[in-house]
Amino acid sequence: MSPAQSSPAEASEAYDVVIVGAGFAGMYMLHRLRRLGFSARVYEQGGGVGGTWYWNRYPGARCDVESMQYSYSFSEELQQEWDWTERYAPQAEILKYANHVADRFDLRRDIQFDTRVERAVFDEQTNGWSVTISGGKTVEAKFVVLATGCLSNARKPDIKGLENFKGPVYHTGNWPHEPVDFTGLRVGLIGTGSSGIQSAPIIAEQAKHLTVFQRTANFSIPARNATLTDEERDAFRNNYSEIRRFAREVARNGIYAEQPDRGALDDSEDDRHARYGARWDRGGLTFMYAYNNLGLDLAANDTAADYVRGKITEIVKDASTAKLLQPNSHPIGTKRICIDTDYFATFNRPNVSLVDIKTNPIEEITANAVRVAGADHEVDALVMATGFDAMTGSVARIGIRGRGGRTPNQKWAEGPKTYLGLMSAGFPNLFIITGPGSPSVLSNMIVSIEQHVDWIADCLLHMRKQGLATMEADGGAEDKWVAHVNEVAHGTLYPQANSWYMGANIPGKPRIFMPYIGGVGVYRRICDEVAGKGYEGFVMTRAEQPRRVVTG
Repeated sequence: MSPAQSSPAEASEAYDVVIVGAGFAGMYMLHRLRRLGFSARVYEQGGGVGGTWYWNRYPGARCDVESMQYSYSFSEELQQEWDWTERYAPQAEILKYANHVADRFDLRRDIQFDTRVERAVFDEQTNGWSVTISGGKTVEAKFVVLATGCLSNARKPDIKGLENFKGPVYHTGNWPHEPVDFTGLRVGLIGTGSSGIQSAPIIAEQAKHLTVFQRTANFSIPARNATLTDEERDAFRNNYSEIRRFAREVARNGIYAEQPDRGALDDSEDDRHARYGARWDRGGLTFMYAYNNLGLDLAANDTAADYVRGKITEIVKDASTAKLLQPNSHPIGTKRICIDTDYFATFNRPNVSLVDIKTNPIEEITANAVRVAGADHEVDALVMATGFDAMTGSVARIGIRGRGGRTPNQKWAEGPKTYLGLMSAGFPNLFIITGPGSPSVLSNMIVSIEQHVDWIADCLLHMRKQGLATMEADGGAEDKWVAHVNEVAHGTLYPQANSWYMGANIPGKPRIFMPYIGGVGVYRRICDEVAGKGYEGFVMTRAEQPRRVVTG
């Protein structure tokens, strides 16, 4: 694709910053830039704010971080006034919250909905970006911020015959906005990641029959979701300053919780079992907080994995089904652990069956069935819970051209390369929020989003004060950062899993550990030190001097 040619006369609008995406990252970025006096415009391909929570409306969709923590911290008034109703907020409530934020801070007047950013081309003469949106209109911007999200590019599987299926096909990551009723239907659910695990129990309650097609069994912990009481909300609100500080600086994943003080093998078997039992009964992601070495030591990890496999055996009555549901291909926690409401118990229902597609992959989909090992499983509707082209997929879909016309897809052919997950060498004045090489999906996303937005906002303020025209990552600093991200990852058990952290769910995608696993507190300190040293590892130029004169 050749970059769109447009003369300055054709460019009807110009902004300091164009922001791509109106999810939680894009909304907060807009708010911060406005307060600093920058002109900004947000383009959002959806019809409303909310990002992930605008698109993911599948049955049972809810956040796996507790609602009192999965929320903005930048406004004390917002923290105190919003009443979350459940421990884990459902999709509809998170979307309602996003809309409340958009209204409260009057964000919509600078957001253009139902608009895709098709291309963004860097002009080396003007040191700015030409951004082409759907409909062919081009606007100019000094800076572009990609707030496109880590889980926003739904992955549609390439299954033979899918186009021949006569019934409706739904994708959990792009669900219809009107209610879907499966009453009386035979439903096929392909995929048993988080969205499959959340939606299966709800679909099973409606459907005449639900057939779950499982390639990889996943570890899942009960959510133990419940209505929040006034006392529980007040306990958070009265202690929010310390909870937020702890999440930012202490907790590796940005979640306030009791931290483990020992390794799994430091306890006796009975004590260990009791500790896992208490975590299981409490529910949620903090099951992995039982011990401090579950992500580092395979023998320790095995004790946690064995406990969960044992619980699956207890819950699922059919022994062969229980065995299929027991994960054995990866250490627990090395794929993002799922949390569920009655997922395993769903397979005790007479109208639910499990089909293993690891041993025998789906051969093809016919007009009314899914064919596996020569057997046709007849279905009236299909649900694709097949995940996302995570971390890089949304960036890859935009026709971005940096210096010399180079694209991210060309540069990232062997895996994404960024400095701090914030910028990529060769793409000046282009920022990524929670990009590959930052904690992002290994953390409470709101904590990571706020940290990145604040860092970018401070950076743009610095550039304005210093009269700087461009900023980009230095190639050498970038190479060192990518090496560091991978070195830290390979000191853990995480690379042992064929997970979307590694790009393993996308055929042909290079295997590289994309998020930074060193922890949000460590990462924050690194970013602050880089800024404190005059943005060390970034190259900056002044407006009046085309050659590089300011180095970090």
